Amino acid sequence: MTEMAPRPTLEAVAARAGVSRATVSRVVNGAQGVRESLAARVRQAVEELGYVPNQAARSLVTRRHDAVAVVIAEPETRIFADPFFALQLRGISKELTAHDCQLVLLLTEGRGDHARVARYLAGNHVDGALVFSLHLDDPLPGLIRNAGVPTVFGGRPGWGEDDEGALYVDSDNRGGARTAVEHLVSLGCRRIAHITGPLDQTSAVDRLEGYKDVLPKADPALIEPGDFTPAGGERAMRALLDRCPDLDAVFAANDLSASGALRVLRERGLRVPEDVAVAGFDDMLPVAEQTDPPLTTVRQDIEHMGLLMARLLLRRLDRNRPDPDTEDGAPRSIVTTTTLVRRASA
Repeated sequence: MTEMAPRPTLEAVAARAGVSRATVSRVVNGAQGVRESLAARVRQAVEELGYVPNQAARSLVTRRHDAVAVVIAEPETRIFADPFFALQLRGISKELTAHDCQLVLLLTEGRGDHARVARYLAGNHVDGALVFSLHLDDPLPGLIRNAGVPTVFGGRPGWGEDDEGALYVDSDNRGGARTAVEHLVSLGCRRIAHITGPLDQTSAVDRLEGYKDVLPKADPALIEPGDFTPAGGERAMRALLDRCPDLDAVFAANDLSASGALRVLRERGLRVPEDVAVAGFDDMLPVAEQTDPPLTTVRQDIEHMGLLMARLLLRRLDRNRPDPDTEDGAPRSIVTTTTLVRRASA
């Protein structure tokens, strides 16, 4: 059996570059105070020797792990079935990779997992956390705060006074919902129903409020709870048609719910958009372009929102680097814009 060659050491890099071990350590760990000519020699020696820093030793020097936890407060079956999470994770991964930072994915099947996640975060394994898909009564924010881990949330927090000062990235859920319902009104629709998302999440609450902004006197019978899943959209659509057979439009709180609603309308022999117009929210192309007919929906740039979450956290971690997007250099929460994408369903 061929023996593996020993890994290059810090001393070997120093000898190749003709500098001290301390100089190599400062360059490898990103410290300041090394002349560029010396730093260039060290980088060249690192490349020639194939030197890989010892992460454990590096962490002792820099007090950084170059790792970020991504915590999704949903069961695995939901995460791997909903393209929303894949898009958001893609954006997060792109930004972390660009900064040579490792993504550590932590899933919570139920409340019993929250203490495990909190223990991991408190154990000094990661530099910070990105947390999304929280529910209003979720204990995770408090557990994470007690762990003392810098955190950015996906979505506007809504758990009370404790969310003051929390950093988050969200889209204009309320404004986007208004745009969708206004579009349905402009088509001449008068009995516009709404399939909500889970109302223990701020995104669903905001989209319901956007619907009510346009239709403040809407018949309460036209509002049916959903859960952001196709099956939930099907259940809600059946309930709405049984209760309000004269409805002429539906605004679903996300594309997956809208896809379920479209299936039920087809089963009932109703034409879309001639009999019932349908609009969704998200513009997830694997869903919106594949429905029958293709879905009119509100676009939020989910992948970019994930990227912004990671960027915001990295800026918070690097206190010596001011945020170029704010006047005082301090990181601020971000709310992204939404746009209506018109297709054949409305």
